[in-house]
Amino acid sequence: MTPTTTTVTPVLSTSAVPPLTALVRGAQSHRAAVDRLLASYRAIPAGQRVRLAKRTSNLFRTRSQGTTTGLDVSGLDGVISIDVQARTADVQAMCTYETLVATTLPYGLMPLVVPQLKTITLGGAVTGLGIESTSFRNGLPHESVLEMDILTGDGDLVTAHPEGEHADLFHGFPNSYGTLGYATRLRIELEPVHAAVDLRHVRFDDLDSLARAIETISTDHRWEGTEVGFLDGVVFSATEGYLTLGSWTDEVGGLSDYTGAEPYYRSIQRRSTDRLSIHDYLWRWDTDWFWCSAAFGAQNPTVRRYWPARLRRSDVFHRLVGLETRYGLVSRLDAWRGRPARERVIQDVELPVGRTAEFLGWYLQNVPMTPVWLCPLRLREGSGTWSLYPLRPGETYVNAGFWGTVAIGPGQADGAKNREIEQAVAEFGGHKSLYSDAYYDEETFWAAYGGENYPALKARYDGDGRLLDLYSKVVGRH
Repeated sequence: MTPTTTTVTPVLSTSAVPPLTALVRGAQSHRAAVDRLLASYRAIPAGQRVRLAKRTSNLFRTRSQGTTTGLDVSGLDGVISIDVQARTADVQAMCTYETLVATTLPYGLMPLVVPQLKTITLGGAVTGLGIESTSFRNGLPHESVLEMDILTGDGDLVTAHPEGEHADLFHGFPNSYGTLGYATRLRIELEPVHAAVDLRHVRFDDLDSLARAIETISTDHRWEGTEVGFLDGVVFSATEGYLTLGSWTDEVGGLSDYTGAEPYYRSIQRRSTDRLSIHDYLWRWDTDWFWCSAAFGAQNPTVRRYWPARLRRSDVFHRLVGLETRYGLVSRLDAWRGRPARERVIQDVELPVGRTAEFLGWYLQNVPMTPVWLCPLRLREGSGTWSLYPLRPGETYVNAGFWGTVAIGPGQADGAKNREIEQAVAEFGGHKSLYSDAYYDEETFWAAYGGENYPALKARYDGDGRLLDLYSKVVGRH
């Protein structure tokens, strides 16, 4: 279970990325951190529920921690080793993608899928799913995992591979949200990078032609004779949508920088081509949390001038949301002004590409909130099946992300719009990610999220129920 550190020579100048936020830790440091984790598990009285002692989160579910005791995850937030020749890395589960990318880029490598926000952790992206603009060719983050060390709910530390004794856990871990156990180490594939990414923002005036283009690019990896390595999109209205097509380049002249005055998403409407360094491309969405920084005034030129660049980050905005959830200042001001209460609608849903235009048409008529982010994905060829998030091999799906608040209508209760969206997503043959509020009844939930597989996994790896079950974790109010 203990990886061997490989000595490597950087192949990409460290001037191409910010200074490393963490040194490669090595096997001995990792063993010590795992020993602390195991000791903290054994210190929890039998019968008491267990959770991670995490200080940050990218989830949007309001839950009380109750009386559970947090596991000690200190020292599990770095890179253990990198093997440049094999293009793999052994990474601790609490390592953020910000740290992971900063550690791999100087070697000319990156993870096959880098989720959009810097503080998403590798373990979180695997157990809770993640996605980005390479997902149309590389699938989801868990599909580039080669093996995992997992502390199960029963307190055993096991190594899971695609085949072998714990293959069921390997294929059941994605979308389990820490209800079967917690990863401590993941060995992942890496891919080589170039210095920059050339972008083309292609406009579509109707949703059907946009969806057809997604299918074509996702299967051919080309558009109008040019290879496409990155693909995502933004819908501003039923008659204004864009696909952003990225291609590798070693040209570094004319690089754009969207950490300053202009938010990246506005550039999509204003220019047809662009170029970003690979570092800035990977984090293009983080500076303004896509477009959600507008809710805090951070896109107002006057406010932005005095908002320190180091604090224009998704995790800062997330903490501000947490403060509002806790104290409700904006809600009280709205009530004082006679404005209706608002419902939080923060969702990512995945539709078959053939139903995407229909869903977007429904959404734009029924949910008054734009823009909408689009990110195509396909399972990697030969990656196998995933027990708790069933997707069909060979089929293109489109992740639609929309995040904000909507007014609660007369006679409606908080949650009504989210329930309406859930029903529509099911009717259009899709799923939704489970990082945010969910309202399914148990029968509907288990029919969509591996109910035929989960009981056996739970019985084998958390027989005493030290961890919440998946339905209670993501839907139940605790």
